[in-house]
Amino acid sequence: MTKVAVILSGCGHMDGAEIREAVVSLLALSREGAEVQCFAPDIAQHHVVNHLTGKEMPESRNVLVEAARIARGKVKPLSEAKAKDFDALVIPGGFGVAKNLSNLAFKGPEAQVLPDFARVVSEFLAQHKPIGAICIAPAVLVAAIGRDYAPTVTIGEDKGTAEAIAKMGGTHVNRPSDDIAVDEKNNIVSCSAYMRNDELAPIADGIEKLVSKVIALAQSSKARKIA
Repeated sequence: MTKVAVILSGCGHMDGAEIREAVVSLLALSREGAEVQCFAPDIAQHHVVNHLTGKEMPESRNVLVEAARIARGKVKPLSEAKAKDFDALVIPGGFGVAKNLSNLAFKGPEAQVLPDFARVVSEFLAQHKPIGAICIAPAVLVAAIGRDYAPTVTIGEDKGTAEAIAKMGGTHVNRPSDDIAVDEKNNIVSCSAYMRNDELAPIADGIEKLVSKVIALAQSSKARKIA
């Protein structure tokens, strides 16, 4: 069985993990027969947004506690995530990736990422284990490792974010919502998801393709080690 770590960044696309992307990812992983463990940082999220009005609310929430809503309570602190325990990593998007796992939403190409996030990503890359990044997550992935790995990713057609990716050491390629970009050198698979204001069906198709490719890469890597 393929073991997959999933990093969540809260709950809600404006200030946490994009719920639809996270659920479609978890569903696709379940259908692939993967064993999944969710992780999230045990920190206060950057801010809380009213998803009905889009306005900031005067309260504080914890990213791990919020992520537990999506994971049905089965989520561990990101500090406990170790690449050696898993075969692959999947990172759903949402503004929480750019606000809680990093400050990309505010700093652009000068962004810094959460140390535990950078550590986990670097561990998976060093062990040549595949990473699937969805929506804005590919850009934050580049912020974490762009200078060292020069990854190729897609975030759809958002020119500003694509320019930031280039400045951070990555390469951006356009892909439609229902397709993926595969960086064979670094074992990174990405899709645009809600970086486009598209319908759920093609977005789900892209996420499902991403998960299928990540699982295939993980299984291929395990087969080579056994051989």
